[in-house]
Amino acid sequence: MDFDSGRRTILKKLALSGATLGTLSSMDWKEEKFPPLKGNINHGVCAWSMRPLSLEELCVGIKSVGVQAIDLIGPNNWATLQKYGIHCSMCNGAELGIPDGFNDPKFHDQLEKNYKEVIPLVAKNGYKNLIAFSGNRRGMDDETGLKNCEAGIKRILADAEKHGVILQMELLNSRVDHKDYMCDKSAWGVELCKRISSDHFKLLFDIYHMQIDEGDIIRSIRNNHQYFGHYHTAGNPGRNDLDESQEIYYPPIMQAIVDSGFKGYVSHEFIPKGEDKIAALGHAVQVCDV
Repeated sequence: MDFDSGRRTILKKLALSGATLGTLSSMDWKEEKFPPLKGNINHGVCAWSMRPLSLEELCVGIKSVGVQAIDLIGPNNWATLQKYGIHCSMCNGAELGIPDGFNDPKFHDQLEKNYKEVIPLVAKNGYKNLIAFSGNRRGMDDETGLKNCEAGIKRILADAEKHGVILQMELLNSRVDHKDYMCDKSAWGVELCKRISSDHFKLLFDIYHMQIDEGDIIRSIRNNHQYFGHYHTAGNPGRNDLDESQEIYYPPIMQAIVDSGFKGYVSHEFIPKGEDKIAALGHAVQVCDV
């Protein structure tokens, strides 16, 4: 199937659900109906990208479109997720922020303290993924960054292994959104995974970010899927809806993820252009339903 006809097929499928991508802003998500999902992808969503919906509103709305989990929620808000039977697919709360990460030894003591406090809480609440960041380069070369990250991660690795928690370092683009970020190429992240050599350290492969910094998404997944523990989506350019205004054709990417045997979560981290955030999320789920 070629690129354009594939997109037309997806849009026809969405049109049968009673709406098209062009009318997202006028929909009432409580009334819109989507086709049943095939169940090959476990869908999550990142709470921050669905603002101004509150976390509680998001919990209420997402089940109607086949989403069962929310990313980037810390210990203070897990009770809200549990109230609605929503899983936390990627926990946070131990990191110091994106610029200040494991590549700088001056942050290691505080990071060790934070992660050793949060890791047991993640496990106690039935979750398993905890986000981490490399930090910005600040003039640092790749090899020094790898050595520093390896040393810092290994200070908390035994705790992660003991509690069954997977530390997930996110791949972020350094061209547009996160200037100077070090873990901006999958090859660098994969090398770090090889050096750490533990099933409890993996990469959060953000498709949007890697499309910007390196492209060749499907080949990366096929060749390195064993190092990828979580995925994020968004349209590029703009980090908006997975619609015809952006360049990433998601169905074959999702098929590559399914073919790899991945059983974790693919979480949507796009910023909807329309007012109806849940309808936009529902359409993204349908686009990725393979």
